[in-house]
Amino acid sequence: MSHEWPTSVGEARAIQERLRHRVVLEDRLGPVRHVAGVDVGFDEGGGIAKAAVAVLTFPELQLAEHATTWRESRFPYVPGYLSFRELPAVLDALEAISTTPDVVLCDAHGFAHPRRCGLASYLGILIDTPTVGVAKSRLVGTYEMPGNERGSWTPLVDRDEIVGAVLRTRTGVKPVFVSVGHRVSLKTAVDLTLRCLTRYRLPETTRWAHRLASG
Repeated sequence: MSHEWPTSVGEARAIQERLRHRVVLEDRLGPVRHVAGVDVGFDEGGGIAKAAVAVLTFPELQLAEHATTWRESRFPYVPGYLSFRELPAVLDALEAISTTPDVVLCDAHGFAHPRRCGLASYLGILIDTPTVGVAKSRLVGTYEMPGNERGSWTPLVDRDEIVGAVLRTRTGVKPVFVSVGHRVSLKTAVDLTLRCLTRYRLPETTRWAHRLASG
């Protein structure tokens, strides 16, 4: 996919501020038969990004297709701007698969972002596909700890706005942070995350993509 990528944080911030208004926070998706996970790893110097995409059948969660691609990383590591460091390689990997996923789950934030346009949202807008952010740690917001049992969740609130959900994916294990990426509601984002779980803390989509990006 051809896309103009910024070279400075100022340019990147302006893009996030502009695109935040294009994020769709309601369900605009059809039947879900394939879900995908994306992840990016870097070489020791951080100059080469290895992106992986894993497509799984849904709801069976069986690996249907995968691809990995390598690309030079031109944007520095800056918290809140990881889209610009990782997405160029992710887009290459998505172009390398023949199965079009109905939903993409990202190991990243979406709407739960200071400018409401994290990697999951940016990717969803670029490829016009429903996306969900499932992050391992909080970027913004405050919350009350959810109940200890699997499936319990509480709102993640930032500046008096609900921006995500703090979801317990395994009983007794620390929660994850789910947010809308694009074209899904928060309720659907939580439901999809739960339905992509097996016996681990993270969705199978994330686990497969991470394995491929780290291998």
